[in-house]
Amino acid sequence: MDKIIALIAGVIFGLGLIVGEMTNPAKVIAFLDLAGAWNPSLGLVMAGAIAVALPAFQLAKRKKNSVCGMAMQLPSSTIIDKRLLAGSMAFGAGWGIAGFCPAPALVSAATGQWQAIVFSLAMIAGFYIFAVLERKT
Repeated sequence: MDKIIALIAGVIFGLGLIVGEMTNPAKVIAFLDLAGAWNPSLGLVMAGAIAVALPAFQLAKRKKNSVCGMAMQLPSSTIIDKRLLAGSMAFGAGWGIAGFCPAPALVSAATGQWQAIVFSLAMIAGFYIFAVLERKT
């Protein structure tokens, strides 16, 4: 049952990314192009996502288990350090260059969009490199 619920949630999330045009790199790059032909429409998508997620996270903080009975695993760290800042900058640069962030890239890759497939493979390689480097420290 847990896997079915996860599948349904994933499909709804993916459809939301498609409907919100987060899977369209041109739209994303236009949103990030503050000095050029800026398109603020994705700001409304993000505001809507925050409006839905914020109450859900507030509720989740008070729960010990999810609806499926699994332990809640919410982030607890509030530390802003060099690693967080560097990762945020790398994420933002990649998003601005490619027009994809991880979830929309995976949704687009699943539809066969070759740019998203290349991005997703590079992202997975980055995850692997990070894991290797983390083991060395």
